[in-house]
Amino acid sequence: MAYRFDLTLDTADAPRLAEFWKLALGYVDEPPPPPYATREEWLAQFDLPEDDGNGAWLCDPDGVGPRLSLIDVPEPKVVKNRMHIDIRVSGQGGPEQRWARIADHVDRLTSAGATVVWVDDGHHVTMADPEGNEFDVC
Repeated sequence: MAYRFDLTLDTADAPRLAEFWKLALGYVDEPPPPPYATREEWLAQFDLPEDDGNGAWLCDPDGVGPRLSLIDVPEPKVVKNRMHIDIRVSGQGGPEQRWARIADHVDRLTSAGATVVWVDDGHHVTMADPEGNEFDVC
């Protein structure tokens, strides 16, 4: 039996980074679990310390991809990710059309605060989100 999985990303500013990842993945804010009306109401049940930081929870609107949780942590990112997200750009056409779609998405993400780390021409672009977390657009 296969198990479902979620991805969790440590952040310095979860609400800000959530906006970036919603654009990058086409995700939306995940609604709170029933019967809670808001995320804050759901979190209140855990009796967390006041300074526990922010969080954001995102999901694929079609329910296919894994959930993405963004949780603020006190320490900064200091080393390369051991695991990263590959954003697969879909569509029809040959290699030139595929590369054009990749380049378009890279441009959108750069405008949203990402940086290009490395380009493997014709195959993928390695980028870093606004907090330095690496991912590929392919």
